[in-house]
Amino acid sequence: MSSVKLQLHDKGNHVVMDNGIARVTLSKPDGIVTGIEYNGIDNLLEVLNEEVNRGYWDLVWGGSGTAGGFDVIKGTNFEVIMKNEEQIEISFTRKWDASLEGKAVPLNIDKRFVMLSGSSGFYTYAIYEHLKEWPAFSLAETRIAFKLRKEKFHYMAVTDDRQRFMPLPDDRLPDRGQALAYPEAILLVNPVEPQFKGEVDDKYQYSCENKDITVHGWICTEQPSVGFWLITPSHEYRTGGPQKQNLTSHVGPTALAVFMSAHYTGEDLVPKFSEGEAWKKVFGPVFVYLNSSTDDDNDPLWLWQDAKSQMNVETESWPYSFPASDDYVKAEQRGNVVGRLLVQDRYVDKDFIAANRGYVGLAVPGAAGSWQRECKDYQFWTRTDEEGFFYISGIRPGQYNLYAWVPGFIGDYKYDDIITITQGCYIYVEDLVYQPPRNGETLWEIGFPDRSAAEFYVPDPNPKYINKLYQNHPDRFRQYGIWERYAELYPDKDLVYVVGSSDYRKDWFYAQVTRKKDNKTYQGTTWQIKFELKNIDQSHSYTLRVAIASATFSELQIRVNDATASPLFTSGLIGRDNSIARHGIHGLYWLFNVEVAGSKLVEGENTLFLTQPRSTSPFQGIMYDYIRFEAPS
Repeated sequence: MSSVKLQLHDKGNHVVMDNGIARVTLSKPDGIVTGIEYNGIDNLLEVLNEEVNRGYWDLVWGGSGTAGGFDVIKGTNFEVIMKNEEQIEISFTRKWDASLEGKAVPLNIDKRFVMLSGSSGFYTYAIYEHLKEWPAFSLAETRIAFKLRKEKFHYMAVTDDRQRFMPLPDDRLPDRGQALAYPEAILLVNPVEPQFKGEVDDKYQYSCENKDITVHGWICTEQPSVGFWLITPSHEYRTGGPQKQNLTSHVGPTALAVFMSAHYTGEDLVPKFSEGEAWKKVFGPVFVYLNSSTDDDNDPLWLWQDAKSQMNVETESWPYSFPASDDYVKAEQRGNVVGRLLVQDRYVDKDFIAANRGYVGLAVPGAAGSWQRECKDYQFWTRTDEEGFFYISGIRPGQYNLYAWVPGFIGDYKYDDIITITQGCYIYVEDLVYQPPRNGETLWEIGFPDRSAAEFYVPDPNPKYINKLYQNHPDRFRQYGIWERYAELYPDKDLVYVVGSSDYRKDWFYAQVTRKKDNKTYQGTTWQIKFELKNIDQSHSYTLRVAIASATFSELQIRVNDATASPLFTSGLIGRDNSIARHGIHGLYWLFNVEVAGSKLVEGENTLFLTQPRSTSPFQGIMYDYIRFEAPS
């Protein structure tokens, strides 16, 4: 803590916020963070970079009749919003008008930076606005990026079990690194520091789900050690719900706060705004937290523990009271929803089942499950306790549907009534009962319904392409190139799973990928599920439930007992998740319910054929979540 008064210095082309702990310099009127002075280090940001490439908001857009593109957001007007003994808040705005059509995204953007007295860091948030008379556009990505000094910040921490010393950005250059199947993946062949030789570096190996992106960043291990952290106290302004995956920190050293992206989802998470559609959204605030160890604290990794503690402080303080913009809704203006979620599945338990650790959220009205593709408005999520009780606080006023899904059960729940949140409201919903899809008893099942393929067999990576962090790690699926192991395990014939003797943890490959051929072409694959049936009900239908955790330019065809027959079911072309290439174990969730006439089944052994025929790339494929075969009702 510092007793120094808050100071704001206007230096012409730059403005400086200083509270005696940190000194933050921004270009004026651009609003680019060009310098962060802290703990005796004159600048934590990369001084070798141009000023515009140090700390900035950016976006990727497209428009009607124009390609759009990548845009580092530069303000054209600077304004001091607040300056007193407790708080400085400054604004960098960029207004749109018709003269910019086709040249700039049709948004008014107001970037805010806030420094509080005694605070070890600073906050930033932004308001984006599209007026209804403005032209149509799409917004593929928006985020904040910070580029730190490469000679100082070498240790990166994303979660408790995903942190390590990182290679240098120089190691990714052509004379030191070898590009692999896509530009982001580099094999380090001649790194500056020999201990990284033979490793693969890929920023997607450090992605996280929205719900887990709370604090991440970098540590300078030189004494006195310094930490640079991005703390996200709320996910309400991120798109796609709690399981949506986004980038965090990666080699650079770079730290990102991503609010909107198509990663692990594809075009479904790219919002398209039409002419005549008004839209406004507040992204953030995000806290840039700086910490340092004392002379007595020689373990720099203590800074990670301290950053987690600060994250808890920020989370408990949400919604913040300090942002000066009227567009940021304060705590007293928000509402709350409390209730209980139960599951009713008579084939599991004749009584109601408490939705243990279920996901419950409010999002804009839509169909059940629509929240995972919702990418314009706010979402508010929590998890139930062991008894199914939930409490969602700090909800912005508006009209919502309540959505839920429960690990262990397939499908999506939606509460039919619209929930209207008003200032200070406290809404109690009666016990909600989710009845997951079910026709008859389970004859057999493969996997566990949790919207992930993590429980299936993930092979060891090729020893040539290792990331040492993920050796003997629960997230072994984050290793590069594991999709290629399928062709090594099944060079001529595809996977065959025998119900009753096979073990999905060992015998079901994590993704139904294409098979690579010697001439660098690919072919589709057909997996078989063999199962025994007795006393078949020929006059009624059985039900096959196929829950998919991710799909990438793929198609699922299902046949029964005849691999050459016309498909009993086809999904058509589905998915643009790219989760196979980007080391995700899931993307968007799909659930297919397929009726199988009893007349198509035989006494004794039956075979289901699951074919994925699309085969122009090694990254086309399907990740299954769970498969269940049910008897007639």
